[in-house]
Amino acid sequence: MASVAFAELPKEAQTTDRLIRAGGPFPYPKDGIVFGNRERVLPAQPRGYYREYTVKTPGERNRGARRIVCGGREVTRPDACFYTGDHYASFQRIVY
Repeated sequence: MASVAFAELPKEAQTTDRLIRAGGPFPYPKDGIVFGNRERVLPAQPRGYYREYTVKTPGERNRGARRIVCGGREVTRPDACFYTGDHYASFQRIVY
């Protein structure tokens, strides 16, 4: 899987990542819901391991296609986070 440096993420994704680590507050009600990994693009983990968060897309009225998906036991201290700019078709692991 490809990776992306945190500093190379869009500024909106950097903001979302900071909110994840701070425990919110999140701008969208669905932020923090369980991500099922139905696409099986991310490493296999038990249900509930991954959670998804919206990355604001300038000019979009709805949630848009950009997300950060993080996995781990502690929501504010994830084991790994992944960025998708194309609504789960592909992911890049975020490198800090």
